[in-house]
Amino acid sequence: MSLILRPLLPADESRVREIHQALLADGFEFLLHDGPWSEVIEHHRREALGEGLAPGRVRCSYLVAEQVNADGTAGPILGRVSIRHELNDYLRTVGGHVGYGVAPEHRRQGHATEILRQSVALLAAEGVDKVLVTCDDDNIASAKTIEACGGVLEDIRPVEGESPKRRYWITAAR
Repeated sequence: MSLILRPLLPADESRVREIHQALLADGFEFLLHDGPWSEVIEHHRREALGEGLAPGRVRCSYLVAEQVNADGTAGPILGRVSIRHELNDYLRTVGGHVGYGVAPEHRRQGHATEILRQSVALLAAEGVDKVLVTCDDDNIASAKTIEACGGVLEDIRPVEGESPKRRYWITAAR
């Protein structure tokens, strides 16, 4: 089984909203924009193009991770990723280039590692040589995922009002 990263589609609404609700219990917002589904899709399309960005936002591709079955057919949505194509001050400390999440029922199966691996490859194709990925200091699973993708810990930084952040750099191969 493999997975692909792709933009949201109209048919994704119920599954994505279901995962969003499940992950809110962990304090993780799977869906980064609210409203009617057509507006959610349009918002993410514009962000991926860098059009009409709100102050403090950078161009960002929001993609879902979809299982590809052995016969080539599409399986369920397993997770999502936000790929920030550049860094601002906030992202340099807290968010990094890549933010990902996996639905609870699909965790511990290597999906997060594959999502991150593909995200780094997409950034490398755009000319990003070093990819910053962060996680909460106490998120051992995410730290292991980042390290499995070649992440090298630079430091752990305090963040006002939040958990300290582990900051890793991954050298992107072209």
